[in-house]
Amino acid sequence: MKTPDVMAPDGGWGWMVVLAGFVQTALVFGVIRSFGVFFVEFVAYFGETSSGVSWVVSVGVATLQFASPMGSALSARFGVRLVVMTGGSLASLGLLLASFSTSLTHLYLSVGLVAGLGWALVFSPSIAAVSCYFNKHRSLATGLAVSGAGISSLAFSPLFQYLLDVYGWRGALILLSGMSLNLVASGALLRPLVLEGELDVPEKSSDAGCSETLSSLFSLELLRHGPFMRYVLVFVLVDTGYFVPYAHLVAHARENGCDEYQAAFVMSAAAVSDIFGRVLAGWIADAKVFARLVHSLTLWTLLTGLSLTLLPLGHSFSSLVPLGVGYGFFAGALVPLQFTTLVEIVGTGYLLGAIGLMHMLESIGALLGAPLSGWLRDMTGDYTASFVASGVFLLAGALLLLTLPNYFSHSKLLETRRKTTMPALDPEVYELTQD
Repeated sequence: MKTPDVMAPDGGWGWMVVLAGFVQTALVFGVIRSFGVFFVEFVAYFGETSSGVSWVVSVGVATLQFASPMGSALSARFGVRLVVMTGGSLASLGLLLASFSTSLTHLYLSVGLVAGLGWALVFSPSIAAVSCYFNKHRSLATGLAVSGAGISSLAFSPLFQYLLDVYGWRGALILLSGMSLNLVASGALLRPLVLEGELDVPEKSSDAGCSETLSSLFSLELLRHGPFMRYVLVFVLVDTGYFVPYAHLVAHARENGCDEYQAAFVMSAAAVSDIFGRVLAGWIADAKVFARLVHSLTLWTLLTGLSLTLLPLGHSFSSLVPLGVGYGFFAGALVPLQFTTLVEIVGTGYLLGAIGLMHMLESIGALLGAPLSGWLRDMTGDYTASFVASGVFLLAGALLLLTLPNYFSHSKLLETRRKTTMPALDPEVYELTQD
């Protein structure tokens, strides 16, 4: 693998790349978070069970996560701009095909597989592109880029409901397909500094040569890198608890006397504070308040876990709102640090492949969290155990961060020399975390 030694400009066109990332996270995760507006319409039209309809978005999210390494590999081979534009086209096509659905299976294939694959080709490469354009302001830039998800979550739910009321679900999906074409336009903004992460693919006809090429494309050598795999395990634990409030906080509010509008407001308040958390955490990280990014990440992970364990203390609207705001802020602050801290683990040269592999592997936690929370609710009769258990998972993840190499040192380098066949794309940063 070859990556030229390029200085990140920390500005200039990089801010257009941040804008592109903002639009992309808004149109990927904003759509996913707000797609539940179509839920009632699908249940009524197709005459299917609620659990059956729920799998439409679940399949899309699973495809997004499991296909993320493909997005990283294709970007390394063909460039981020082309891959993201292709992903935007697929996302738009999937939603357009969904508007012609005559059965739930069609929705699984169109939204779940086609649009999900498109989302996968957009997300990982766009986040990696932001990181490549920034060094000094990398955390702030990433925080601004991922804040698109929070803002769109506020705007899209009422917008989608309006489109449903006026045009019906088929017309609304066609318009949503048109909106998603903005992913293509934003992808065109991802001007490469150089051919970031371009691979010198050896032209070998032997099986060994094919294996080496695939391993290099997908950065599979990272699976043998102890600090990276430990970091992935941290986010398997984090994701097991992180998404539980998105699934059950509204239900918890309703069980504690809130009406449907008050319960929705609790989530809206959490979404607003999520936006501020993402941007402020990025600014604090770039201000070097902590010696290393992993120290900032540990703090926000601990605070998110604690805020989750405190959610059961909310027994009325007036107490749930501040608790929801606290969770939203800390949970939002955690997001940009997840990606920027990864640079300390693998360096910028491996960032594309690392984000893809991490996103795929951490999906285990995301898939387990909500069902486990629901099971605890059924067993205990309320959501107290669900939120406490979720918080414990994040606290465990924070403790695991303490085991990363050189965690308690303020130095940028390890004294030990690295012993690996992985090329040193960013040698000083890479040596930082090599056992």
